[in-house]
Amino acid sequence: MRETVLVLDFGGQYNQLIARRVRDLAVYAEILPFDAPLERIREYNTIGIIFTGGPSSVTDDGAPMCDARLFDAGIPILGICYGSQLMGSVLGGSVKRANRREYGKTDIRYDTGCPLFEGLDENSVCWMSHTYYVDTPPEGFKISAVTDSCDVAAFYSIEKGLYGVQFHPEVVHTKFGNEILKNFLYNVCHARGGWTMENYAETAVAAIINRVGDGRVLLGLSGGVDSSVAAVLLDKAIGGNLTCIFVDHGLLRLDEAKQVEDVFSKAYDMKLICVDASERFISKLKGVNEPEKKRKIIGEEFIRVFEEEAGKLGKVDYLAQGTIYPDVIESGKGHAAVIKSHHNVGGLPDHVDFEEIIEPLRDLFKDEVRALGEAMGMPRHIVWRQPFPGPGLAIRIIGDVTRGKVDILQQADAIFRDEIAAANLDREIWQYFAVLTDSRSVGVMGDERTYDHTVALRAVTSVDGMTADWARIPYDVLEKVSSRIINEVRNVNRVVYDITSKPPATIEWE
Repeated sequence: MRETVLVLDFGGQYNQLIARRVRDLAVYAEILPFDAPLERIREYNTIGIIFTGGPSSVTDDGAPMCDARLFDAGIPILGICYGSQLMGSVLGGSVKRANRREYGKTDIRYDTGCPLFEGLDENSVCWMSHTYYVDTPPEGFKISAVTDSCDVAAFYSIEKGLYGVQFHPEVVHTKFGNEILKNFLYNVCHARGGWTMENYAETAVAAIINRVGDGRVLLGLSGGVDSSVAAVLLDKAIGGNLTCIFVDHGLLRLDEAKQVEDVFSKAYDMKLICVDASERFISKLKGVNEPEKKRKIIGEEFIRVFEEEAGKLGKVDYLAQGTIYPDVIESGKGHAAVIKSHHNVGGLPDHVDFEEIIEPLRDLFKDEVRALGEAMGMPRHIVWRQPFPGPGLAIRIIGDVTRGKVDILQQADAIFRDEIAAANLDREIWQYFAVLTDSRSVGVMGDERTYDHTVALRAVTSVDGMTADWARIPYDVLEKVSSRIINEVRNVNRVVYDITSKPPATIEWE
């Protein structure tokens, strides 16, 4: 059974990042709600638990509380920020409100005799973000780190296997943060490691074979990274028992439909059904301006087209989807708020005759999906294809969608992608694309006055899409992109660049 570190979610902003850092250190991590009972936690091969930070104070009425039995369960625990305050409070320590909030980079002094800080410099820098702090650790615990304004920046008990840190080791601003997490995993939890995408591919293929047997599987293939990797993984497991349906809704990037067909029906020789439903989707979107309504229409129409094609196949045993973890989080599963709807988790076909759903990538982040694709030897241009939303260019066209607007955006987007690749920035920038805004402005082209569309460029750096910063593209590259779009794409006379991070914005405009 796979060794697992469980991350208990107390509502902090870095919770997904903690799980990613653990996985980067070759140990599988899974996120559970803060109130997960001990019985559920024991269902995993749990070698350690991490309590996350959170916006609450342990002194508040109704503050998030874990199952108190965890502290006596013999499972090592690392409490971060709120998690450390909870640990200190429950076990008899004192938690107080600071005179002033401590936020940002902070000088810290470690006791390197503590297993958590073994091998680190005694004097370092960490990232603090708190108002409350542990003033006195529980009886029998030792103080293992201090700052000028926090006398208990970390505390621990080797005998109990309990460790608390007031700062955030998971963020890049904490020097030696990865080493601290690694020490917890390997010095305290005695992890063996082994969580790699090569191993995941082997175990996932075996699991699919064991579950599916001789059953027939149907997959909706969009051509994006997630569904493409899912298709290849399923193909490795069940070969000819997999059928893929590719619905071209007419809202793809330039020439993308042909690329999908060439790769999967020719290079991989998969059973691929290609459906050109572009006119059908464009007509359904006529006059629709509201972004969420666009998503719902496209999601529902996709299901209808999918149902019609799947119905021609007769009975299938399993429906496969390329759902990944951020899809689940952003669609409001668990305690998360709905940020935007994802068509692959929002609704399932009602009339397709299948018994079960397979989601082989559901627990993976985007960068892990890419790593899995590389581990399986997939073509680079597929593995590193830009993240692309299910509704396609419809949510990159502000306002109503028409065939003419789609053509404009396809051309502008292709130019932007070409120039980013030519500048060797395509691996540095996590996502980049063009948006056709609903603004028109006055311009002068040649000797004539124009009144045409404004194209916005969006490019961000990120790890998993949960947070993102705008990419600092060199001015000369932006200048070339702008010049080409203005000169090569009709009905565009202005190009602007979006310099907003996520949060407060989302990556997509709609």
